[in-house]
Parts: sequence; C-alpha cells; structure tokens
Amino acid sequence: MLLPIFSAFLGFASLASAEWVDSKVLDSCPGYNAVNVKSRGPKVTADLVLAGTACNVFGNDTKKLALKVTYETQTRIHVKITDPSSKRYEVPDSVLPRPKADPHVSVAEADIKFNYTTKPFSFNILRSHTNEVLFSTASHPIIFEPQYLRVKTNLPANANIYGLGEHTDPFRLDPSNTTRTLWSRDAYGVPQGSNLYGNHPVYFEHRSTGTHAVFLLSSNGMDIKIRNNETQDGETTLEYNVIGGVLDFYFLAGSPSDPNEVAKQYAQVVGTPAEVPYWSFGLHQCRFGYQNYIDVANVITNYSVANIPLETMWTDIGRSHYMYKRRIFTTDPDYFPVSRMREIVDYLHSHDQKFVLMTDPAVAYLPGEGYGPYDRGTKLDVWLKAPNGSASLGLVWPGVTVFPDWFHPKIGEYWNNEFQMFYSPDTGLDIDGAWIDMNEPSSFCTYPCDDPFAQAVQQDLPPARTSSPPDPKAPIFGNTTTQLQRRAAPSHKGENVLQPPYSIDNAVDGLSNKTAYTDSVHENGLVEYDTHNIYGTMMSIATHDAMLARRPGLRTLVITRSTFAGAGSKVGKWLGDNLSLWEHYRFSIAGMLGMATIYQVPMVGSDICGYAENTTETLCARWAMLGAFYPFMRNHNADTSISQEFYRWPLVAAAARSVLNIRYRLLDYLYTAFHTAHTDGTPVVKPLWFNYPTDSNTYPIDLQFFFGDSILVSPVTDENSTSVSIYLPKDRFYDFATFAPVDGTGASVNLDNVTFTSIPLHIKSGVVLPLRSNGTMTTTELRQTDFEIVVAPTVDGTASGSLYVDDGVSITQHASTSVTFAYAKHTLSVKGSFGFHVGVKVATAVILGMDKAPGKVLVHAGTSRSVAFSYEASTKVLSIKLDVPFDHDFQVQIE
Repeated sequence: MLLPIFSAFLGFASLASAEWVDSKVLDSCPGYNAVNVKSRGPKVTADLVLAGTACNVFGNDTKKLALKVTYETQTRIHVKITDPSSKRYEVPDSVLPRPKADPHVSVAEADIKFNYTTKPFSFNILRSHTNEVLFSTASHPIIFEPQYLRVKTNLPANANIYGLGEHTDPFRLDPSNTTRTLWSRDAYGVPQGSNLYGNHPVYFEHRSTGTHAVFLLSSNGMDIKIRNNETQDGETTLEYNVIGGVLDFYFLAGSPSDPNEVAKQYAQVVGTPAEVPYWSFGLHQCRFGYQNYIDVANVITNYSVANIPLETMWTDIGRSHYMYKRRIFTTDPDYFPVSRMREIVDYLHSHDQKFVLMTDPAVAYLPGEGYGPYDRGTKLDVWLKAPNGSASLGLVWPGVTVFPDWFHPKIGEYWNNEFQMFYSPDTGLDIDGAWIDMNEPSSFCTYPCDDPFAQAVQQDLPPARTSSPPDPKAPIFGNTTTQLQRRAAPSHKGENVLQPPYSIDNAVDGLSNKTAYTDSVHENGLVEYDTHNIYGTMMSIATHDAMLARRPGLRTLVITRSTFAGAGSKVGKWLGDNLSLWEHYRFSIAGMLGMATIYQVPMVGSDICGYAENTTETLCARWAMLGAFYPFMRNHNADTSISQEFYRWPLVAAAARSVLNIRYRLLDYLYTAFHTAHTDGTPVVKPLWFNYPTDSNTYPIDLQFFFGDSILVSPVTDENSTSVSIYLPKDRFYDFATFAPVDGTGASVNLDNVTFTSIPLHIKSGVVLPLRSNGTMTTTELRQTDFEIVVAPTVDGTASGSLYVDDGVSITQHASTSVTFAYAKHTLSVKGSFGFHVGVKVATAVILGMDKAPGKVLVHAGTSRSVAFSYEASTKVLSIKLDVPFDHDFQVQIE
C-alpha cells in the first residue's frame, strides 16, 4: 500500500512546506462516513467517522467529527464540522457575532439546498431553481487533523472568483493558478501574489445564472488554492488548507439576476458598514515625516492659498515625528509641543476643518522610566504574554515594545483612558478621527526574536530625536536590559504553534517572523496562532469604542490597516504602503473593489500619488482624479519621498480643483449610498458586472467601476497617455461633463484628448442624481448650497433615484429627510419625509436626452406655476429653473 508509506514519510518531513504534496495523494485519503444522520426541519446533524486507514498527513486524523447543518434563512445555509472530543478554537462572538437563524425557515422553499452522500461522506450545495451545483466536495475527502484542515470543491471551468482576502492580484482571480494566503503581515510595497494586511475568507462566484458566496469563518492561517486542468473536463477546483480551528462555512444563495443580493446576504452575516460622518468624505492630507508643527501649519495654509479644498489634516509618525522618541500618546516637546499643536487644531476647527493623528498598538517597554502609557498598562496587566507569563516583547518604532491584549477584560478601561487623556479637548489634542497602523501586529524583530534589545541596536533607523545629540555609544533605543526567557515550551496543548506541520505560504517565512510570536497568550487563554488574523480588527473595535467614549453620540471615523471579516461595521481602511507606480495606481481599483464590494468595508482608498518612492507630476495628476472616486480620499506619502501635496505642481493643483468640484457635487449621492449600505449592505462602489451580470465581457474588468450605482468611472491608466479604451455595455449612458447621450454597444470605445485635469465619467441611464451646487472649500459650506436634480432617463424615458440627508455626525438621528425621485412621461415627481431641515432649495432640474424643447414647464408645489427653462439641442439637455424649497413634495411637468 502506497498511502501508509507515504503518510509515514510525511510525518518524518512534517516541518517542510506542503506545496510539494500531490493533490491526488490528498484526494486518496479515506475521508469520513456519515452515521447517525438526523434531520429535523431546517437542521441536519450527523457523526462523521473516519472511513479507512488514516492519512495522518500533517498530524493524526481525527477519528470522529460532528456535523451540524442549519438552514438559517431562505438564502443562507450554515455548515459546521467540529471535533466533539476536544475544544478547538473558533472565532469568538465578541469579534464577530453570529447571525441569528430564522426559526421558521422552510427547507422546501430555500433558494439553495444541502445534499450529501453518507459513504464516503461528501456534500454539495445546489441552487434550487436550476439544480446547478455551487459547491461540491465529491471525490475530495475532508481531512481534519489538529493543525491541518482540508476541504476541496469542484467549480466550473474558467470560474469567475472574486475575494479571498486583501491582495493586489486582479479583481477576478486567475482560475488557472492562484494561491491566496491569509496571514496578516506588514506588507511594504503591497506586492502581487502575496499575503497582505487583511484577511477575508469569503469569495463571490459569478455565473450567468446567478451570483453566490462562500464564507469560511476562520481566523487561522490558511492557503486557498484555485487550480484548473486537474480533471479531464478541465474543471476548476478550489481548496482550503487551514492550520487550525474548525470548519465553519456559510453558503449564500445570492440571486439569479442581481449580484447586489449576495452582498446584502454577506452583510447579514458580518454586519453592515458603519455610517461615517459627512465630513469624512472630504479631502484628507497626510505625510510620514512632517518636520515640525510649522511644517504642518504651512501645508494647511498652502492648500488654502492654492484654492484646493482640504477637509482634514493628518499627522503620521515618521522619522521626523510628532511623538517623543516614537512613543504613542506623546508629543515631541521641541518639534511638536502640545501648546502649538493645539493652536493648529483650534485653527482647523475654527475653519470647519478636522484633525487626525496616528496611533499604533505597540507600547514602548520602559519599566521604571515614568512612561505613563506603559506604567498604566502594566498596572492593569493588559499586555500580551509569553508562555512563561512575562510580557511578550516585540520591536517597533520606539524600540522594544509590548502589545496590548485586546481580549483582556480591562483593555477597554486602559485604551479609553489613554484616548481620554492624550486626546483631551481641554488639555490634549482634540482629534476628530483616529488612525491605527502597524496592527497585524507588525514587529521589526527578525525570527528568532530571542533578544529584541540586541536587534533594536542593529535596526537601520536613525536615533529618536532629542533636544541634544545622543551619546554615540548608547544603544539606539536606550534600553539594553536582557529579555526574560520567553519560551516555556514550543507547543500549545501538544500542538506546534511556532512551526506547524503544514507551512502556509507566508511571504516573510515563518508565522512569527516580523510579528508577535504565535505562542503569545491572551488573558483568556487563546494564543496568537489562532487569533493573529483578528488582532487588527480587535484593535479597531477598541479604538472605535474609545472614540465613542470621548465623543459620545457622534459617529466615528477610524481608519485601520489590518482587517478581518466584519471590520467594516466599525472602521474604514486604507490599502497600505503602496508605491508611486502606474502599476499601483491600477492595482488600487481592484483593491478598492475587493474591500467595498465583497468584504463590506466601503470606507476605503489607496494612498493617492503613492506612499513610497517618488511620484511624477503626471502620475499624481491622474491619481488625484482617480482618488476622488475612492470613498476615502487621502494623499499620503513617505518621508523618503519627495513632497507630493496637490499644490506642489500647477498641473496637479488644477486636476485636484477640477475633480474635487465633481466629488463635492456628488457628495450627497455618495452619502446616500453609504446610508443605504449601512441599512442593507448594498455596495457603495461596484464592478461593471454588478450592473450587467449577463454580459461576460464585464467579468474581468477591473480598471473601470461604478461609483455608487450609476456613475461609471473610466480613468486613463497608461503612463503619460491622454487616451483610454473603455468598455460600454449595451445601454444608454450620458457623458457627465456635457450631459450628452452616449449609447453603448457592448464594445470598447477609444476616448482621445483626455487631459490630465479630466477623467471620463458616464451616468448610467435610469437614474435621478441629487447634485450640490459647488464652489466651496469645506463640507460644512457645501451643505449650505442648493441642489441641482439631474434626470438621466433610459431610452424608454424613465428614471428614479433617492436622497438621504441628516445632521451628518450623530449616531442616532432625531430627524432625517428621505426623498425619492421618479421620472416618467416627462414628469418628475419628488416625494419624501422632510424631518431634517435641509435649509436649501432645489435650484434647478436638468433633464437629459430630450429630443426637443418643450412648450412650457410647470412646477406643482402647493400651487402650480410656469417656470423658465433653456434647451441645448446639440446635447439634448433641458435646464429648468426651479428655486423650490427642499422641504416638501413637488412635481415638475414638461409639456
């Protein structure tokens, strides 16, 4: 027998990478037989018993498993496989609360079905109305070992798979050969084909017959492999290789016709996105390395002088940093004194602008030196621990550090108190939002990190700035105390959590390299081996709560780097340390679509003009245009790069002014989309195939996207080019700049003479857009400007839209205005509930695609009156002067 011999050999070589293991050998493992199968209404349970000689590929096969299947809703099936003989790690409810099941769901009426065979056990998920298989383990036995779980499914040839974690791969994953590794890491340069900062083990699969989703609720490290040509008919396979935990799957039916439905169903599992303050949609400016408070003040002034709207000023840490010796919750008394920084914050607030600071999780390890954040945390005993009970040490910006234990029962007390003290409006820096970084958690310490103090001396970092030059013989980080022996044992409950038998494809080699040790222990007994991938999200939750504590009742803006499933219900996300390259400009679109469309983290954007290396004037101009259609719009770069604030070049300044005018006009349209996302999970930005699900030409497109439901964004993506080839589906569109109709034919269209201060935008027909009359410098001013209603009808002359308005900052709204727009038979009807006093008028209505000028236009608003209008025959645009107060229903009739 080949298999037992091969198994023995694997046991001998268990620390080697698993890449060389032939999938055919794994497919020859015995799997399980289902016995004691019981079916009670929407629930199926069974015992799974090992069906033959154990493979023992990366450990001993578990002999008996428990299967539990629940039809939770008409569109969701929950399949869970566990080891009943031992308590295995599962993602805690405190991190991701489980969705409630409908106790009255009917299996007969469910949109998807769970089918199974008993010997050997396999299961598949079917779409009810077509009987097509969406997920199937047939011919691929389940492998369930202490540190290795394997599930493999067959997919159609050339499958359209989207999702599976944060990455810079194409939005549509290559079905022939893709490995997605989920293990958070500090991923400078966001390289393709590697694991990055965030982990979202969910994928959407799109077919012409519908879109469905599969979510594996696991925070353990894993490789997910997509391959084709493994069978004679060329089918694609998708294989999970997980190094711990349990198998906890949610299967989502989606919809045969509307991909938005599967996004909504996923939101029911992980939570809908948080509503963010209105001001957060303005332009944000930051740099890693502003030299001093004067430098920061000059940036604010220069934006104003250049007439570029700047909403929020951010301060990063940098080598020339606002912190004292790079220690969080401090300011440098010489370069960023609190008194002068408070002047800057007061100035910003007096001009209706905002301020945000960076806060990292790592706290400088400084026993006996009077560093308050360390001393207070030590008193509460809230640090992540080594197996021997001492603090688990790392090496980050301030030198040797400790890491907060986000599971500790007193962590909220600690983190809230630090935020209250340092960010006090009365004595500290009154931030309006929070920015958290390095929370994978990142460490500069190279494995094995047995002496971080020695590595601190060797770090290639300049000494922390002090008022006088440091002693050249002193250690860079000023503390050479020998670390306590951190290793009590190399394993946890008999498992090797430092070097597991299956080695996932972590780009930095070794699970503990450049991060907290995986044998670090939380106060509740959980180890980082299991919880590493949720560390950033747990910091996000704690920071969200800390901001709520210091600003009760107000929405938070928290921007994080590391995310896990469900993070968007608390925070937004920037896409990490990209480079000033045209390639990364292009990557940013797929990255945004992954977060906003698939993972329910819509407050997302990339560092505009690139974080590292030097941008160019033309790249920065194009990126400013594209970045205005990220939900989160921020210019941010490194201290080793040239300055790249938008006012630095005339061309970039002109581009920024031009596109911010467009963004501000669309801001209430975007705000309404975010409110809808918060209500039901409808994506804020989306790929073309979401709006054209049967058009196979749209499936791989990730250089165009829809901003909201109806604004098609098609940026120029080639260096120094002034032309672009864009795809227009078979539909009517309207050019956003001219409002002229454009009929798509389902083919590519070449656009020439696209200047560096413009970006191709098209309005999808069938929509009514509520636009602001712009020309303002802040979002506060913007909310005081009138509306312009733009009607973009379909070829049959109909359109609809909506608008949501509230105070823009409160979590609980005591009054809001919700308006619906309907256009048909040359009549625009505006109806709503006007609880929130908008305080402005609808100045004009613009009707697109009008074949001829009308005889007259009547407005019915309590009374009827004839109003003035103008008609442009070349563009078929009718402009109507309304001046209607936006506080009641009205109707516009074109005759």
